Amino acid sequence: MDHILVGNGSDELLALVLRATIDPRDRVAFPVPTYSLYETLVAAQGGEAVTLPFPEDFRLPPALGRARARVTFLCNPNSPSGTLVRLPAIEALAREVDGVLVVDEAYVDFAPTHALGLVGRLPNVLVLRTLSKSFSLAGLRVGLAFGHPELLAGLRTVKDSYNVGRLPQVAALAALGDLPAMRANVARIRATRDRLTAGLQRLGFDVLPSEANFVLARRPGVDQTPTARALAARDILVRHFAVPGLHDALRVTVGTDEEIDALLEALAAS
Repeated sequence: MDHILVGNGSDELLALVLRATIDPRDRVAFPVPTYSLYETLVAAQGGEAVTLPFPEDFRLPPALGRARARVTFLCNPNSPSGTLVRLPAIEALAREVDGVLVVDEAYVDFAPTHALGLVGRLPNVLVLRTLSKSFSLAGLRVGLAFGHPELLAGLRTVKDSYNVGRLPQVAALAALGDLPAMRANVARIRATRDRLTAGLQRLGFDVLPSEANFVLARRPGVDQTPTARALAARDILVRHFAVPGLHDALRVTVGTDEEIDALLEALAAS
């Protein structure tokens, strides 16, 4: 129990990490593009965000471990790419960084491997999980942090006394007590993800290998703003990032089979 801390969603746990570990102008490193909240949280604490671009295959940037950062974030599987950094590379990074390595595993239940085994062996590793994705409890806000007791003790000093309400606790216990239901949900999403990937590839998209509950589909060099708007006009909502490096891509959540059929039909007609 002393290796686990419960939070009001994993977003609160991310905020607690920075509140407990960095002072103004301290460096916080992470590869980009990734979860946009990291940069917001660093700015709120007055830290310096050190962003290192992913290469095209979304392997770890070689300089990430040498960034001299108090905290290093790794979203794994990454958002918005869905790509997965394998365990040996994560362990090597943890041994190289100067400070805390936070492995944000919000989507890891859709992937074949995870980093929980590093907790206990490496005292600077903090692994975050959420019940918002594979357990479908996003609105109840339950996150879990796994780390060395001394590391978690620092987070407890800055958290609210009663940060997780009674109803989310009851729901979380029920969900964790019914893992077969979650695993069946994950299996369905994986199967639909494969079908979505194949369908997008037939339509000419480049699709990165995803280990999450979404895919990143790209038409290299072609701005996807018009495509996202045309889909929205048909009540089909996908994520478009109007930023350098992602303007030619769409992030598509793995919905129901009927929703995926509607998306592929609309893209084929556009």
